[in-house]
Amino acid sequence: MWRSLLPIGRNAASGGYRRHAWTGADADCRLWFQAQAEARGLDYEVDRNGNQWAWLGDPSPSSSSRGYPMRGDAVVTGSHLDSVPDGGAFDGPLGVVCAFAALDELRRREAVFTRPFGIVNFTDEEGARFGVSCVGSRLTAGQLDGEAARALRDADGVTLAQAMEKAGQDPAVLGADPERLARIGVFVELHIEQGVALAETPHAVGVASAIWPHGRWRFDFAGEANHAGTTRMADRRDPMLTYAFTVLAARKKAELAGARATFGKIAVEPNGVNAIPSLVRGWLDSRAADDATLSTVVASIETAAAERAERDGTSVAVVRESYTPVIEFEHALRDRIAARLGGVPLLPTGAGHDAGILSGAIPTAMVYVRNPTGVSHSPAETAAEDDCVAGVLALADVVEDLACAAPGVG
Repeated sequence: MWRSLLPIGRNAASGGYRRHAWTGADADCRLWFQAQAEARGLDYEVDRNGNQWAWLGDPSPSSSSRGYPMRGDAVVTGSHLDSVPDGGAFDGPLGVVCAFAALDELRRREAVFTRPFGIVNFTDEEGARFGVSCVGSRLTAGQLDGEAARALRDADGVTLAQAMEKAGQDPAVLGADPERLARIGVFVELHIEQGVALAETPHAVGVASAIWPHGRWRFDFAGEANHAGTTRMADRRDPMLTYAFTVLAARKKAELAGARATFGKIAVEPNGVNAIPSLVRGWLDSRAADDATLSTVVASIETAAAERAERDGTSVAVVRESYTPVIEFEHALRDRIAARLGGVPLLPTGAGHDAGILSGAIPTAMVYVRNPTGVSHSPAETAAEDDCVAGVLALADVVEDLACAAPGVG
Protein backbone atom coordinates (compact mmCIF):
# COMPACT_ATOMS: atom_id res chain seq x y z
CA MET A 1 0.00 0.00 0.00
CA TRP A 2 2.69 2.46 1.00
CA ARG A 3 4.73 1.88 -2.17
CA SER A 4 1.66 2.29 -4.39
CA LEU A 5 0.81 5.66 -2.81
CA LEU A 6 4.33 7.15 -2.72
CA PRO A 7 4.61 8.28 -6.38
CA ILE A 8 1.33 10.21 -6.40
CA GLY A 9 1.84 13.97 -6.44
CA ARG A 10 5.57 13.80 -5.81
CA ASN A 11 7.63 16.76 -7.02
CA ALA A 12 10.80 15.38 -8.54
CA ALA A 13 12.73 18.60 -7.94
CA SER A 14 12.10 18.87 -4.21
CA GLY A 15 11.24 15.30 -3.31
CA GLY A 16 8.15 16.63 -1.55
CA TYR A 17 4.47 16.26 -2.31
CA ARG A 18 1.91 18.57 -3.92
CA ARG A 19 -1.36 16.78 -3.30
CA HIS A 20 -3.59 19.85 -3.14
CA ALA A 21 -7.36 19.54 -2.88
CA TRP A 22 -9.31 18.90 -6.09
CA THR A 23 -6.26 18.62 -8.34
CA GLY A 24 -5.08 15.73 -10.47
CA ALA A 25 -2.85 14.40 -7.69
CA ASP A 26 -5.77 14.57 -5.26
CA ALA A 27 -7.95 12.65 -7.74
CA ASP A 28 -5.31 9.93 -7.96
CA CYS A 29 -5.16 9.71 -4.16
CA ARG A 30 -8.94 9.39 -4.06
CA LEU A 31 -8.87 6.60 -6.62
CA TRP A 32 -6.22 4.87 -4.50
CA PHE A 33 -8.50 5.06 -1.44
CA GLN A 34 -11.47 3.71 -3.37
CA ALA A 35 -9.40 0.81 -4.70
CA GLN A 36 -8.18 -0.10 -1.20
CA ALA A 37 -11.76 -0.06 0.10
CA GLU A 38 -13.13 -2.18 -2.72
CA ALA A 39 -10.24 -4.66 -2.52
CA ARG A 40 -11.34 -5.40 1.07
CA GLY A 41 -15.01 -5.73 0.28
CA LEU A 42 -15.91 -2.54 2.15
CA ASP A 43 -18.89 -0.34 1.30
CA TYR A 44 -17.49 2.79 -0.33
CA GLU A 45 -19.16 6.19 -0.37
CA VAL A 46 -18.39 9.90 -0.80
CA ASP A 47 -20.30 12.34 1.41
CA ARG A 48 -21.69 15.75 0.50
CA ASN A 49 -18.39 17.44 1.46
CA GLY A 50 -16.17 15.19 -0.63
CA ASN A 51 -14.89 13.05 2.26
CA GLN A 52 -14.36 9.39 1.37
CA TRP A 53 -15.66 6.57 3.59
CA ALA A 54 -15.19 2.80 3.63
CA TRP A 55 -17.54 0.80 5.87
CA LEU A 56 -17.55 -2.67 7.38
CA GLY A 57 -21.06 -3.23 8.78
CA ASP A 58 -24.10 -0.96 8.78
CA PRO A 59 -23.27 2.40 10.44
CA SER A 60 -26.90 3.42 11.03
CA PRO A 61 -27.58 5.42 14.22
CA SER A 62 -28.92 3.49 17.19
CA SER A 63 -30.43 4.40 20.54
CA SER A 64 -28.44 1.67 22.30
CA SER A 65 -24.89 2.63 21.54
CA ARG A 66 -22.68 1.61 24.48
CA GLY A 67 -22.46 4.80 26.45
CA TYR A 68 -23.30 7.20 23.61
CA PRO A 69 -27.14 7.39 23.78
CA MET A 70 -29.02 8.26 20.59
CA ARG A 71 -25.85 7.96 18.56
CA GLY A 72 -24.58 5.31 16.22
CA ASP A 73 -21.82 3.16 17.68
CA ALA A 74 -19.51 2.94 14.68
CA VAL A 75 -15.77 3.05 15.36
CA VAL A 76 -14.00 5.11 12.68
CA THR A 77 -10.34 5.70 11.96
CA GLY A 78 -8.39 7.38 9.16
CA SER A 79 -6.85 10.76 8.37
CA HIS A 80 -6.18 12.67 5.12
CA LEU A 81 -4.20 12.26 1.90
CA ASP A 82 -3.62 15.88 0.83
CA SER A 83 -0.40 17.75 1.58
CA VAL A 84 1.11 21.16 2.18
CA PRO A 85 3.25 22.49 -0.70
CA ASP A 86 6.25 20.15 -1.00
CA GLY A 87 5.21 18.35 2.18
CA GLY A 88 6.34 15.00 3.48
CA ALA A 89 5.02 11.52 2.74
CA PHE A 90 3.73 10.71 6.24
CA ASP A 91 1.57 13.63 7.39
CA GLY A 92 -1.93 12.31 6.79
CA PRO A 93 -1.29 9.29 4.54
CA LEU A 94 0.30 7.30 7.38
CA GLY A 95 -3.03 7.38 9.21
CA VAL A 96 -4.98 6.19 6.17
CA VAL A 97 -2.53 3.42 5.26
CA CYS A 98 -2.39 2.25 8.88
CA ALA A 99 -6.19 2.18 9.03
CA PHE A 100 -6.43 -0.28 6.14
CA ALA A 101 -3.46 -2.26 7.50
CA ALA A 102 -5.08 -2.42 10.96
CA LEU A 103 -8.20 -3.93 9.41
CA ASP A 104 -6.01 -6.50 7.64
CA GLU A 105 -4.36 -7.29 10.98
CA LEU A 106 -7.70 -7.72 12.74
CA ARG A 107 -8.90 -10.07 10.02
CA ARG A 108 -5.68 -12.03 10.43
CA ARG A 109 -6.50 -12.27 14.15
CA GLU A 110 -10.03 -13.43 13.20
CA ALA A 111 -11.44 -10.64 15.35
CA VAL A 112 -15.23 -10.50 15.52
CA PHE A 113 -16.60 -7.00 14.94
CA THR A 114 -19.56 -6.16 17.16
CA ARG A 115 -19.76 -2.52 16.06
CA PRO A 116 -19.63 -1.02 12.57
CA PHE A 117 -16.13 -0.02 11.51
CA GLY A 118 -15.22 2.79 9.12
CA ILE A 119 -12.13 4.25 7.46
CA VAL A 120 -12.18 7.87 6.27
CA ASN A 121 -10.11 10.18 4.08
CA PHE A 122 -11.02 13.75 5.00
CA THR A 123 -10.65 16.15 2.11
CA ASP A 124 -8.46 19.28 2.15
CA GLU A 125 -7.13 18.94 5.69
CA GLU A 126 -4.05 21.04 5.04
CA GLY A 127 -5.84 23.95 3.37
CA ALA A 128 -2.86 24.43 1.05
CA ARG A 129 -4.95 25.48 -1.95
CA PHE A 130 -7.86 27.48 -0.52
CA GLY A 131 -6.32 28.81 2.70
CA VAL A 132 -8.64 27.19 5.26
CA SER A 133 -7.51 24.02 7.04
CA CYS A 134 -9.65 20.93 7.66
CA VAL A 135 -12.30 21.96 5.14
CA GLY A 136 -13.90 18.52 4.91
CA SER A 137 -14.22 17.96 8.65
CA ARG A 138 -15.15 21.62 9.36
CA LEU A 139 -18.00 21.43 6.87
CA THR A 140 -19.19 18.12 8.27
CA ALA A 141 -19.16 19.42 11.84
CA GLY A 142 -20.90 22.67 10.88
CA GLN A 143 -17.86 24.81 11.66
CA LEU A 144 -17.65 26.10 8.08
CA ASP A 145 -20.68 27.35 6.19
CA GLY A 146 -21.32 25.79 2.79
CA GLU A 147 -21.74 29.13 1.07
CA ALA A 148 -18.51 30.46 2.55
CA ALA A 149 -16.69 27.30 1.49
CA ARG A 150 -17.93 27.52 -2.09
CA ALA A 151 -16.59 31.07 -2.34
CA LEU A 152 -13.04 30.22 -1.19
CA ARG A 153 -10.46 31.00 -3.89
CA ASP A 154 -7.01 29.69 -4.66
CA ALA A 155 -4.06 31.80 -5.80
CA ASP A 156 -5.30 31.68 -9.41
CA GLY A 157 -8.77 32.92 -8.50
CA VAL A 158 -10.42 29.51 -8.91
CA THR A 159 -13.20 29.00 -6.38
CA LEU A 160 -13.64 25.83 -4.38
CA ALA A 161 -16.99 25.36 -6.10
CA GLN A 162 -15.36 25.54 -9.55
CA ALA A 163 -12.59 23.14 -8.52
CA MET A 164 -15.10 20.62 -7.18
CA GLU A 165 -17.24 20.82 -10.31
CA LYS A 166 -14.19 20.21 -12.47
CA ALA A 167 -13.44 17.13 -10.35
CA GLY A 168 -16.98 15.83 -10.82
CA GLN A 169 -18.30 16.76 -7.36
CA ASP A 170 -21.42 18.82 -6.63
CA PRO A 171 -20.54 21.87 -4.51
CA ALA A 172 -24.21 22.84 -4.09
CA VAL A 173 -24.64 20.28 -1.29
CA LEU A 174 -21.67 21.40 0.85
CA GLY A 175 -22.56 21.88 4.49
CA ALA A 176 -23.12 20.39 7.93
CA ASP A 177 -23.76 16.66 7.99
CA PRO A 178 -25.27 15.78 11.39
CA GLU A 179 -26.78 12.58 10.02
CA ARG A 180 -23.34 11.23 9.16
CA LEU A 181 -21.86 12.27 12.49
CA ALA A 182 -24.77 10.52 14.18
CA ARG A 183 -23.45 7.23 12.82
CA ILE A 184 -20.17 7.54 14.71
CA GLY A 185 -19.61 6.51 18.29
CA VAL A 186 -15.87 7.25 18.35
CA PHE A 187 -13.17 8.48 15.94
CA VAL A 188 -9.48 7.62 16.42
CA GLU A 189 -6.89 9.24 14.14
CA LEU A 190 -3.35 7.89 13.79
CA HIS A 191 -0.74 10.46 12.77
CA ILE A 192 3.00 10.88 12.65
CA GLU A 193 4.15 12.98 15.60
CA GLN A 194 5.06 16.49 14.49
CA GLY A 195 7.71 16.97 17.13
CA VAL A 196 10.38 15.00 19.00
CA ALA A 197 8.67 14.15 22.29
CA LEU A 198 8.41 10.44 21.45
CA ALA A 199 11.95 10.38 20.03
CA GLU A 200 13.14 11.22 23.52
CA THR A 201 11.39 8.16 24.99
CA PRO A 202 11.61 4.41 24.38
CA HIS A 203 8.05 4.41 23.01
CA ALA A 204 7.20 4.01 19.33
CA VAL A 205 3.68 5.38 19.83
CA GLY A 206 1.93 7.86 22.09
CA VAL A 207 -1.55 9.28 22.64
CA ALA A 208 -2.63 12.90 22.20
CA SER A 209 -3.72 14.75 25.33
CA ALA A 210 -4.70 18.07 23.76
CA ILE A 211 -4.30 20.32 20.71
CA TRP A 212 -3.14 23.89 21.17
CA PRO A 213 -5.48 26.60 19.94
CA HIS A 214 -4.43 27.83 16.52
CA GLY A 215 -5.52 30.07 13.68
CA ARG A 216 -4.65 31.85 10.46
CA TRP A 217 -4.72 35.60 9.93
CA ARG A 218 -4.28 37.52 6.67
CA PHE A 219 -2.35 40.79 6.95
CA ASP A 220 -2.86 43.22 4.05
CA PHE A 221 -0.11 45.87 3.97
CA ALA A 222 -0.99 48.66 1.53
CA GLY A 223 1.38 51.34 0.21
CA GLU A 224 2.15 53.13 -3.04
CA ALA A 225 3.60 51.53 -6.14
CA ASN A 226 6.52 53.46 -7.60
CA HIS A 227 9.77 53.15 -9.51
CA ALA A 228 12.54 51.32 -7.65
CA GLY A 229 15.27 53.32 -9.29
CA THR A 230 13.95 56.87 -9.28
CA THR A 231 11.98 57.15 -6.04
CA ARG A 232 14.05 58.53 -3.17
CA MET A 233 14.10 56.36 -0.06
CA ALA A 234 12.55 59.15 2.00
CA ASP A 235 9.66 59.49 -0.45
CA ARG A 236 8.62 55.86 -0.42
CA ARG A 237 5.48 54.30 1.05
CA ASP A 238 6.78 50.75 0.89
CA PRO A 239 4.53 48.07 2.45
CA MET A 240 7.34 45.53 2.21
CA LEU A 241 9.14 47.38 5.01
CA THR A 242 6.05 47.15 7.21
CA TYR A 243 5.66 43.49 6.40
CA ALA A 244 9.32 42.72 7.15
CA PHE A 245 9.12 44.50 10.49
CA THR A 246 5.94 42.58 11.35
CA VAL A 247 7.62 39.24 10.60
CA LEU A 248 10.40 40.07 13.07
CA ALA A 249 7.90 41.37 15.63
CA ALA A 250 5.87 38.15 15.36
CA ARG A 251 8.97 36.10 16.11
CA LYS A 252 9.77 38.20 19.18
CA LYS A 253 6.21 38.25 20.56
CA ALA A 254 5.86 34.50 20.18
CA GLU A 255 9.20 33.75 21.81
CA LEU A 256 8.37 35.90 24.82
CA ALA A 257 5.04 34.11 25.28
CA GLY A 258 6.27 30.57 24.62
CA ALA A 259 3.96 30.47 21.59
CA ARG A 260 4.39 29.96 17.83
CA ALA A 261 4.03 32.60 15.10
CA THR A 262 4.94 32.09 11.46
CA PHE A 263 4.51 34.12 8.30
CA GLY A 264 4.87 31.31 5.77
CA LYS A 265 3.00 32.64 2.75
CA ILE A 266 3.22 35.97 0.94
CA ALA A 267 1.70 37.63 -2.14
CA VAL A 268 3.06 40.87 -3.61
CA GLU A 269 1.54 43.36 -6.05
CA PRO A 270 2.63 44.28 -8.67
CA ASN A 271 5.46 41.80 -7.93
CA GLY A 272 8.09 43.40 -10.12
CA VAL A 273 11.80 43.39 -9.40
CA ASN A 274 12.10 47.09 -10.24
CA ALA A 275 8.85 48.24 -8.63
CA ILE A 276 8.04 49.30 -5.08
CA PRO A 277 5.02 47.17 -4.08
CA SER A 278 1.56 48.63 -3.73
CA LEU A 279 0.37 45.68 -1.64
CA VAL A 280 2.01 42.96 0.39
CA ARG A 281 -0.29 40.27 1.69
CA GLY A 282 1.11 37.91 4.33
CA TRP A 283 -0.52 35.03 6.15
CA LEU A 284 0.20 34.49 9.84
CA ASP A 285 -0.11 31.07 11.45
CA SER A 286 -0.07 31.34 15.23
CA ARG A 287 -0.50 28.79 18.04
CA ALA A 288 -0.18 28.77 21.82
CA ALA A 289 -0.86 26.55 24.82
CA ASP A 290 -4.12 28.32 25.67
CA ASP A 291 -6.63 30.65 24.05
CA ALA A 292 -5.76 33.67 26.18
CA THR A 293 -2.07 33.49 25.30
CA LEU A 294 -2.82 33.10 21.62
CA SER A 295 -5.18 36.07 21.66
CA THR A 296 -2.57 38.21 23.40
CA VAL A 297 0.20 37.23 20.98
CA VAL A 298 -1.85 37.93 17.86
CA ALA A 299 -3.11 41.25 19.26
CA SER A 300 0.45 42.32 20.03
CA ILE A 301 1.54 41.45 16.48
CA GLU A 302 -1.35 43.48 15.06
CA THR A 303 -0.39 46.43 17.27
CA ALA A 304 3.25 46.25 16.20
CA ALA A 305 2.19 46.14 12.54
CA ALA A 306 -0.13 49.15 12.92
CA GLU A 307 2.50 51.22 14.71
CA ARG A 308 5.11 50.44 12.07
CA ALA A 309 2.62 51.19 9.26
CA GLU A 310 2.10 54.68 10.66
CA ARG A 311 5.86 55.29 10.55
CA ASP A 312 6.16 53.92 7.00
CA GLY A 313 3.21 55.83 5.57
CA THR A 314 1.43 52.56 4.83
CA SER A 315 -1.65 50.87 6.22
CA VAL A 316 -2.50 47.39 7.50
CA ALA A 317 -5.76 45.47 7.67
CA VAL A 318 -6.08 42.10 9.40
CA VAL A 319 -8.62 39.38 8.64
CA ARG A 320 -8.94 36.21 10.72
CA GLU A 321 -9.47 33.40 8.20
CA SER A 322 -9.76 30.45 10.60
CA TYR A 323 -9.54 29.68 14.30
CA THR A 324 -9.70 26.54 16.41
CA PRO A 325 -9.83 26.89 20.21
CA VAL A 326 -7.92 24.65 22.59
CA ILE A 327 -9.04 21.02 22.37
CA GLU A 328 -8.86 18.62 25.28
CA PHE A 329 -9.48 15.11 24.01
CA GLU A 330 -12.04 13.18 26.05
CA HIS A 331 -10.09 12.03 29.08
CA ALA A 332 -11.83 8.69 29.56
CA LEU A 333 -11.24 7.69 25.93
CA ARG A 334 -7.64 8.87 25.71
CA ASP A 335 -6.79 7.22 29.05
CA ARG A 336 -8.43 3.97 27.95
CA ILE A 337 -6.41 3.96 24.75
CA ALA A 338 -3.14 4.80 26.55
CA ALA A 339 -3.78 1.95 29.02
CA ARG A 340 -4.63 -0.47 26.21
CA LEU A 341 -1.29 0.37 24.59
CA GLY A 342 0.65 -0.33 27.76
CA GLY A 343 0.81 3.08 29.37
CA VAL A 344 2.31 5.06 26.50
CA PRO A 345 2.94 8.80 26.94
CA LEU A 346 0.19 11.41 26.72
CA LEU A 347 1.39 14.28 24.52
CA PRO A 348 0.02 17.76 23.72
CA THR A 349 0.59 19.12 20.23
CA GLY A 350 0.57 22.43 18.42
CA ALA A 351 -0.63 20.84 15.16
CA GLY A 352 -4.28 20.87 14.11
CA HIS A 353 -6.08 17.72 12.98
CA ASP A 354 -9.47 16.51 11.79
CA ALA A 355 -9.84 14.66 15.10
CA GLY A 356 -9.65 18.01 16.85
CA ILE A 357 -12.33 19.53 14.62
CA LEU A 358 -14.71 16.63 15.24
CA SER A 359 -14.10 16.54 19.00
CA GLY A 360 -16.87 19.02 19.65
CA ALA A 361 -19.42 16.68 18.07
CA ILE A 362 -18.22 13.15 18.82
CA PRO A 363 -15.66 11.47 21.11
CA THR A 364 -12.26 11.54 19.39
CA ALA A 365 -8.69 10.51 20.16
CA MET A 366 -5.30 10.41 18.45
CA VAL A 367 -2.42 7.95 18.34
CA TYR A 368 1.01 9.30 17.38
CA VAL A 369 3.85 7.41 15.69
CA ARG A 370 7.41 8.36 16.59
CA ASN A 371 9.21 10.84 14.35
CA PRO A 372 13.00 10.56 14.88
CA THR A 373 13.80 14.14 13.83
CA GLY A 374 10.51 15.90 14.57
CA VAL A 375 10.60 17.42 11.07
CA SER A 376 7.20 17.72 9.37
CA HIS A 377 5.62 19.66 6.48
CA SER A 378 8.90 18.97 4.67
CA PRO A 379 10.34 16.31 2.35
CA ALA A 380 12.64 15.40 5.26
CA GLU A 381 9.66 14.11 7.29
CA THR A 382 10.19 10.43 8.10
CA ALA A 383 9.43 7.52 10.39
CA ALA A 384 11.18 4.19 10.80
CA GLU A 385 9.45 1.18 9.24
CA ASP A 386 9.43 -0.65 12.58
CA ASP A 387 7.69 2.31 14.20
CA CYS A 388 5.09 2.42 11.42
CA VAL A 389 4.42 -1.27 11.97
CA ALA A 390 4.10 -0.55 15.70
CA GLY A 391 1.54 2.09 14.75
CA VAL A 392 -0.47 -0.44 12.74
CA LEU A 393 -0.46 -2.92 15.61
CA ALA A 394 -1.35 -0.22 18.13
CA LEU A 395 -4.26 0.98 16.00
CA ALA A 396 -5.43 -2.63 15.55
CA ASP A 397 -5.33 -3.09 19.34
CA VAL A 398 -7.36 0.09 19.86
CA VAL A 399 -9.99 -0.85 17.26
CA GLU A 400 -10.18 -4.36 18.65
CA ASP A 401 -10.80 -2.96 22.12
CA LEU A 402 -13.48 -0.53 20.91
CA ALA A 403 -15.21 -2.45 18.13
CA CYS A 404 -14.69 -6.19 18.57
CA ALA A 405 -15.89 -8.94 20.87
CA ALA A 406 -13.71 -10.19 23.70
CA PRO A 407 -11.39 -13.07 22.77
CA GLY A 408 -13.34 -16.31 22.44
CA VAL A 409 -16.67 -14.54 21.99
CA GLY A 410 -18.47 -14.73 18.65
